[in-house]
Amino acid sequence: MSGFQEARSGTGYDVEERRLREEVASCTLILNSLDILGYSGHVSARLPDGQHILIQSFDQSRASLGPDDLLICDMEGKVVVGPKGIRAPAEVYLHTEVLKARPDVNSVAHFHDDLATTFTIVKNKPLLAVKNHAIRWASGIPVHPDPSHVSDSELGHALAKTLGGHQALQIRAHGQVIVAESVKALLIDSVHFVENAKALYDAHLLGEVEPLTAAELEDFGRTFNRDRHVAKLWKYYVGRAVDDGIIPETWSSVVA
Repeated sequence: MSGFQEARSGTGYDVEERRLREEVASCTLILNSLDILGYSGHVSARLPDGQHILIQSFDQSRASLGPDDLLICDMEGKVVVGPKGIRAPAEVYLHTEVLKARPDVNSVAHFHDDLATTFTIVKNKPLLAVKNHAIRWASGIPVHPDPSHVSDSELGHALAKTLGGHQALQIRAHGQVIVAESVKALLIDSVHFVENAKALYDAHLLGEVEPLTAAELEDFGRTFNRDRHVAKLWKYYVGRAVDDGIIPETWSSVVA
């Protein structure tokens, strides 16, 4: 048994870990219900010690994930808390290497939105900021050139290098990576990312696109309160999920 396991043995979850477990499970279930996170992809959260993450297992359905189903992995992708024989997702290194490189990030999502991915396989049609909440990606949305699954730390390190200081990236012909300061913010950013891609795709069908300028994004940013926006939308999506039976009311830390 590892030192980390020994420290937790017999103690159950503390309040902070329980909250993060419920948030990751809720975020996963909501993104699945919105058809953003399908049969693959994953959401992770950095634990307070900074040396471990919560993430779902390889085999767990995204449509039925519960707080207690989540594994704890170290920053090398090794499962340190979880049922014996249960595997972490093959792309756990995508999460660990990004989190190691970005101390400002506490939650990571990887999913495969087909429409957004289209912008990585058509020449001269980059994914641009065309909706106001795409201010989150005002610095740009880089495209990682390697479409492979991020199945080892070397590949994860290369992806984290492509991400740099940006808040999202596209993996060519593969999918998306979104990063945020919290699980709640990650949910909202993931929704807005897909909304922005859909708006840009539709705009291309109508005619010449006028993306938001740097000045327009800066003007919007002066009055935009991110914390308030995240709290408002988290309450909306969680409330809708509870009403639809996707999230149980007993998950008090997310429903309150």
